[in-house]
Amino acid sequence: MNNLLNIKTPAEAIAQTRKADYNLSNHGVSNLRLAYWNLTMEALYEEAIFRSEGVTGVGGPFLVNTGKHTARSANDKFVVRETDSEGNVWWGVYNRPFAPEKFDALYQRMLGFLQGKDVFVQDVYGGADENYRLPVRIVTELAWHSMFVRNMFLTPQSLEEYKRFVPEFTILSMPEFKGAPTMDSTASETFICLSFEKKLAIIGNTAYAGEIKKSVFTILNYLLPLQGVLSMHCSANVDPVNPNDVALFFGLSGTGKTTLSADPTRRLIGDDEHGWSDDGVFNFEGGCYAKVIGLSASAEPEIYATTKMFGTILENVPFDPITRYIDLDDDTLTENTRASYPLEFIANAVPEKKAGHPKNVILLTCDASGVMPPIARLTPNQALYQFISGYTSKIAGTEVGLGKEPEITFSACFGGPFMVHHPYKYAELLKRKIERYGVTCWLVNTGWVGGPYGIGKRISIRHTRNLLNAALTGKLSDVEYYQDPVFGFEVPKTCPDVPESVLQPWSSWPSRAEYDSRYKDLAMRFIQNFAKFTDGTPQEVIDAGPKV
Repeated sequence: MNNLLNIKTPAEAIAQTRKADYNLSNHGVSNLRLAYWNLTMEALYEEAIFRSEGVTGVGGPFLVNTGKHTARSANDKFVVRETDSEGNVWWGVYNRPFAPEKFDALYQRMLGFLQGKDVFVQDVYGGADENYRLPVRIVTELAWHSMFVRNMFLTPQSLEEYKRFVPEFTILSMPEFKGAPTMDSTASETFICLSFEKKLAIIGNTAYAGEIKKSVFTILNYLLPLQGVLSMHCSANVDPVNPNDVALFFGLSGTGKTTLSADPTRRLIGDDEHGWSDDGVFNFEGGCYAKVIGLSASAEPEIYATTKMFGTILENVPFDPITRYIDLDDDTLTENTRASYPLEFIANAVPEKKAGHPKNVILLTCDASGVMPPIARLTPNQALYQFISGYTSKIAGTEVGLGKEPEITFSACFGGPFMVHHPYKYAELLKRKIERYGVTCWLVNTGWVGGPYGIGKRISIRHTRNLLNAALTGKLSDVEYYQDPVFGFEVPKTCPDVPESVLQPWSSWPSRAEYDSRYKDLAMRFIQNFAKFTDGTPQEVIDAGPKV
């Protein structure tokens, strides 16, 4: 915001109270009108409303519209090609190379854009384990982005800690600043550029807050595996009695990570990003960023309750401007409506945001073909094959350019756009931990049954919850299994509180021949996709794939 008239803003008098000694001049930022340092949620609410960035809804959530970008701009993300990181980065569609001199020039233009402006600074940590946490400084143009940062990451706990904070990485997010493709070599006016050498990420021309969150995740995905810590795109919960009965839920957006991990019978560690060290599992974040389209009080009561709380940010959720009631079923703006809220808003969340080692690993897939079984038990090598493949269907709205119909996709490690190393780097770490801690691995289909998208219907959350409950409590240990003829994994013939027809996906198709044909077609897609990973992947993992 350019405050040309120097109008006093609500938090101006306290803007510098939590200013760090290591200040913005260390990042080349100068000649600002004012930097607002580490404001509380309450102060940021006042600033955001003063600046007309959003409004409050019934119960107190802050309602915002992110404008043109209502999802991640995957094609606009770049990694600077530098000597130190060159050999570690898996260059390609997810990690597009960017020239160092172009990055420097783009950053200098951004610094020029900031002259005379107000900015909001939050000094936070990525990672609940103090041995591995990353101090990050996030500088934003919008006050509500600063609110988002306070929700999503871990904050210092004292004035002294704020004063002596020194970031290891810095992120600047300026939605009003546009790249110039002909000058900057960006793909469009939107960009997300990351330099590991300069320890700097810059984001322009998008107000979608998820870009900030995923930039921190991408940085941790680079740094932690180099220390032997597995970084994971997964949610996690734990048995309330046994801290070493952790369950991990890997999956892309829309597969159910957030919904399924918010289980009233277990305690929530986190809903999206975690690390797994020799000490156990720890959350990277301090909050949740849940999809809320079609959210219901009956199916997802814990998450639904957060949509009526002060401190929750609701992105692109339509509302009545007079009554301020929200409509969670309205997808007019996007299918990718989101809620950002502190983890503490979930009543049974683990305050420490960490626990022991997993007993179960669940790979979630949303199969739009309608052929995968609702649950299957995997051998370690089958788990690695499925992990590297990362099969799912992208759900409308989670990325720019997706239509209404789900799109079959393979996203390495169930988070390809955020993985910096070669996928087997993460798979190898996962393998070691599965073997060391005797983990049971499952594949769970949260997609369609009785036919593909448009013909069949999506499996009910109730059935999926019952299947997971049986798996996590050991009730599936003693039932009879059959071996899947295509993928080789084991599928239970029965499960408490789940109809047998659900466990036999072909039974609700019009014909078995039609089902078999579609299943083999999907298997061929797996094989074709995995061809790009065969170099550097052990033969026993390749052999754990489907047989057609």
